[in-house]
Amino acid sequence: MRIPVPRPRSLAAQLFAMQAVLIAVVVAGYALFTYVSDQRQAEDAARRQATAVARSVADSPSVREAIGTADPTARLEPYTLQVQKHTGVDFITIMSPEGIRWTHPVRSQIGKRFLGHIGPARHGQTFTERYTGTLGQSWRAVTPVWNGNRVIGLVSAGIRVEAISQRVQDQVTALIGVAAGALGLGAIGTYVVNARLRRHTHGMNAAELSRMHDYHQAALHAVREGLLMLDGQYRVALINDGGQELLGVPSEEGVVGKSVAELGLPAPLTGALLASEPRVDEVHLTADRVLVVNTSPVSGGERRGTVVTLRDVTELQSLMGELDSERGFTQALRSQAHEAANRLHTVVSLIELGRAEEAVDFATAELELAQALTDQVVAAVSEPVLAALLLGKTAQANERGVELVVSEDSRLDDGLLPPSLPARDLVTILGNLIDNAVDAAQGSIGARVTVTAYAEGAELVMRVADTGTGVDPAHAELVFQRGFSTKPAGPGGRGLGLALVRQAVTRQEGTLTVAEGQEGGAVFEVRLPLGASASPADVTGRAAMRGDA
Repeated sequence: MRIPVPRPRSLAAQLFAMQAVLIAVVVAGYALFTYVSDQRQAEDAARRQATAVARSVADSPSVREAIGTADPTARLEPYTLQVQKHTGVDFITIMSPEGIRWTHPVRSQIGKRFLGHIGPARHGQTFTERYTGTLGQSWRAVTPVWNGNRVIGLVSAGIRVEAISQRVQDQVTALIGVAAGALGLGAIGTYVVNARLRRHTHGMNAAELSRMHDYHQAALHAVREGLLMLDGQYRVALINDGGQELLGVPSEEGVVGKSVAELGLPAPLTGALLASEPRVDEVHLTADRVLVVNTSPVSGGERRGTVVTLRDVTELQSLMGELDSERGFTQALRSQAHEAANRLHTVVSLIELGRAEEAVDFATAELELAQALTDQVVAAVSEPVLAALLLGKTAQANERGVELVVSEDSRLDDGLLPPSLPARDLVTILGNLIDNAVDAAQGSIGARVTVTAYAEGAELVMRVADTGTGVDPAHAELVFQRGFSTKPAGPGGRGLGLALVRQAVTRQEGTLTVAEGQEGGAVFEVRLPLGASASPADVTGRAAMRGDA
């Protein structure tokens, strides 16, 4: 048989119990302190009251006059009973200096000796004491009655301790009522606060909350994707290691609490993070990364914040670009194979018609044309990656009715590029610039794209010009932003190519500019630093080709 183990109390229940006990202890302590304090204050007040009454009686001229008569009791007894009634004391006893009572609340006690100390009063002093007399324990005051310089009598006024205790008990009863009300209000307030806390903690106890926090921290730092949490004022509430790396921001301590606008992110990315509506799989560029951004508001009535996830697709985007280039090469090869088949059929038909010489001339002319194009590209750009790219783009451009020309000013020898300049970045930069130029030139009269590449000093210069409509000067900066395009959007979207170009150029600490070309189109120029890789001989040879030497 399985013995059920009680579940630990929730954090809210533990806090409620602790607060209830704390309030009860505070209220009980205050009640006890007040009771003791009130008891002492009541006794002090009783002594002061008894002293005041005794002195008032002793100072009364009628009392001195009555003491001088043959029967003091006859005149003093009614007087003391009346004063006793109006002053609230339990007894007033007037006696002779020897302590024989002339008055007493109990008439049978008149004429008997006073029970208590009278020595100090007989010597002219007023004093108080707690003493058990005929009426029980009482606080009493004894004071002399003076007639000139002679003590002719004594007056004692007192209040029974039982009466004092009754007064304190009445006050304590009221105090207990107030304390009970305070305890009840405290309990209700504590219950309301803890009910709200229970909702926020979902009824979990301290161990469960601690375990959840540990899991939360472990999962947060284990996830490679970027995670960013913003509060209702778009300030960073939380960021994991992946988010710091992808956004290029400092440590978590230096970011938490800052507004998104203060992180120095690109304007489009900042706008996406500040947007009130959700964003789904949006592509944004930082200085050196391509990110897919998703944002989702935190549910719960009012706006509590935003959860942002970031995925790095820089490598994927680069591979997609290379894949697009390979597809273009494949299509170009397919087209060339189709054209080659047509030419081969022509040669075969000429041979079948008995015109062998014409067949040889036709085949030789086609080979010379293809070889001339290859020789032109390789002679100008012997760097293998760029040469292969230009040959492939030339075939693609021809398929779209655009002539791609490598200018005579181009000169890039093999081995000129340093290892710090990866071939992937060159393919990204030059390939996207050529694709953009072919798109712009397609359909224009004499559609042509001119590519120039050479080393100048310690810089690699790549220039791509087209015969298209050009770039509006007002859009000279916008064309490099992700999402901007003057062409209708295709299936894969527009406006990413030039943004990737600028990202790669920025990563290599180069410059990218756009200007109006001589033929009316646009001219994009990229300058990348080569460090010490370009020798003086390269620079002199380049200047001689341009006619500057």
